[in-house]
Amino acid sequence: MQPHHLELLAPARTWDIGIEAINHGADAVYIGGPSFGARSTADNSVQDIAQLVQYAHRFHSRIFVTLNTILRDDELESARQLAWQLYDAGVDALIIQDMGLLEIDMPPIQLHASTQTDIRTPEKAKFLQDAGLSQIVLARELTLPQISAIRDVLDTERTVVEFFVHGALCVAYSGQCFISHAHTGRSANRGDCSQACRLPYEVKDAQGRIVAHDKHVLSMKDNNQSDNLRALVDAGVRSFKIEGRYKDMAYVKNITAHYRKLMDQVLTERPELAAAAHGRTTFSFEPDPNQNFNREFTDYFVQGRKEDIGAFDTPKNPGQAIGWVSKVTPDYLELQTEKPETELHNGDGLCYYDLQKELVGLQINRVEAQKTQGLWRLFPKDPMAGFKDLRKGVAVNRNRDMSWVRTLDKKSAERRMGVWLQLVERADGLQLTLTDEVGHTGSAEMRLAWQEPKDPAQAAEKLQNALGKLGDTLFEPLSVQLDLSRPWFVPPSQLNALRREAVQALETARAQQLPRLARAKPVEPPVPYPEDTLTYLANVFNQKARDFYAKHGVKVIAAAYEAQEELGEVSLMITKHCVRFSLSLCPKQAKGVTGVQGTVRAEPMQLINGKEKLTLRFDCKPCEMHVVGKIKKSVLNAVPESPVQFYKTRPVTGLH
Repeated sequence: MQPHHLELLAPARTWDIGIEAINHGADAVYIGGPSFGARSTADNSVQDIAQLVQYAHRFHSRIFVTLNTILRDDELESARQLAWQLYDAGVDALIIQDMGLLEIDMPPIQLHASTQTDIRTPEKAKFLQDAGLSQIVLARELTLPQISAIRDVLDTERTVVEFFVHGALCVAYSGQCFISHAHTGRSANRGDCSQACRLPYEVKDAQGRIVAHDKHVLSMKDNNQSDNLRALVDAGVRSFKIEGRYKDMAYVKNITAHYRKLMDQVLTERPELAAAAHGRTTFSFEPDPNQNFNREFTDYFVQGRKEDIGAFDTPKNPGQAIGWVSKVTPDYLELQTEKPETELHNGDGLCYYDLQKELVGLQINRVEAQKTQGLWRLFPKDPMAGFKDLRKGVAVNRNRDMSWVRTLDKKSAERRMGVWLQLVERADGLQLTLTDEVGHTGSAEMRLAWQEPKDPAQAAEKLQNALGKLGDTLFEPLSVQLDLSRPWFVPPSQLNALRREAVQALETARAQQLPRLARAKPVEPPVPYPEDTLTYLANVFNQKARDFYAKHGVKVIAAAYEAQEELGEVSLMITKHCVRFSLSLCPKQAKGVTGVQGTVRAEPMQLINGKEKLTLRFDCKPCEMHVVGKIKKSVLNAVPESPVQFYKTRPVTGLH
């Protein structure tokens, strides 16, 4: 990818969702292969990925495959074989976390750094560039100045800066969360997260006082950088990534379309920039991120720390305010909409908060419009008696609009490339040449004796109209030029055959002229890693990964947490989100208050969910929170997948 290209990078759970991502404007799609992807239930066969590659490459869109779990020694050979299969299938790049892959016989395929590599500093970014990674996705927690600082140390001819612009947020720095493994033996670094961050917790302070009860204090709102795209471009971001390899077709269609429209506006304003792939997309709907499942939105830390980044009340989708209950009966309820023009539909999903602030779902079986405008009678799918605290005056949201769902169930976008057509007269017939907007050409010739048209005055227009009918091809006519010495009649069947042949020739030329992305060569001799000691936080799980870091000057290398050598209390999650700050208990917030200056300290707090207890420790200098706990005996007693041990003396990590 060139430094002036902007790439919209969309997720795909399955190959057919990937095709719709392309149709809705994605310049690249990332998808899981049959194994070793950090979303364990979003796997696809190599054959299906090959189909997606073939389709994407017609637009010069790229396909990246996730190979981003940490690997055991006995898995490296399978991962290597898979990498070669994906390379042979035409995949453009592999997204990786495990540095052991850089030490084995991988195909000459481009490598990208996964979010799991936890890139927060210019030093780490520069190291990964020098180690041979061509695209690096930065930590979601970074601010604009931090992104710019990373861009400033990189060679943008060699390395693309990628950033998440939409979707669910992990509260932990990616790759720095071990709660799932500690509590269940299911490792987030191996694609099997149990999502402890979405649970409700009781929060106690150092004196044992309850400061929050049944709050989802580790659950973040969803990421939405719609308003920050221009600032992110200025900061150096060139690949704009949408989260969502577990998401459904409607989400991918809608969110890809939303960002395609926004990015096209940026490209119109800035002619020095260009889309990374080809074709213009038109939509049969107006994209709206509010229509998909979301926990409400935040732009997280991009514009600095904010107080409202958490979705503490519920990890569910609260939807959009639609109206309030005006009447409740044993069989139905009546709803007054806020806007008179709002329409309700059979099958809509509604919800409201009960008196405990729990979200209650209310799926509607049948709706009846009443004579008063904006008044609707609703017959729920479940018995009315079961709806807790449903009463007159309760505010109601809609989190599933059936008419929207039906719109996206149908064909909802077309992606076409403009072409110029030129029909030229030859000594023994005609030649048709198609030239696309990037300059690729395809030609076809036809031996044909001249025939006089019945209506010479209309002949040219008829030929132009017939040639411009590009139907369900990828192309649409920008102009049709005729270089003929006299009016011609061409039988429709022969003209159609000539056009088909020229279209095929153009497709072939485009395919031949799509360059394979080159694998970056690591800097020699190997550059030193920014630190000489690695703890379990570095996720080193195999001997080849250990060799990689040793080669780059690291002296002490601990095994990954999944090796189960960290038996005591350690940081199970490191996060930029701070529970003290969100509950207005931050010492920095309190420093200006008379009488408390110097007395407020970042003392530990406790999170309790049933029998699970976790300690929160606050590292105020970098403004980070550590969720501390230890591995469960039941996890230790289970047979470990593969023992790993690299050292005898444990490195010391300090936290207050």
